[in-house]
Amino acid sequence: MKLTYRARRRLSLLLLLVWLPLYVVVAVTLVGWLGAMPFLVELLVYVALGVLWALPFRFVFLGVGREPPEDESER
Repeated sequence: MKLTYRARRRLSLLLLLVWLPLYVVVAVTLVGWLGAMPFLVELLVYVALGVLWALPFRFVFLGVGREPPEDESER
């Protein structure tokens, strides 16, 4: 399924405004349930979770910051 430039922009906005805050709440809650950890271990867990959320959505964010393609110019 190939998304148009406009659809990718809208989906990326939805992901950043809705999915990411929900993911942060879930990640912080899960790390809290794990209990006390040394600072560096906790930092590594948060860094890993910070990268992990975006991996399934790489295709959505590719090229979103660039100008729209000629055939899909914004109206």
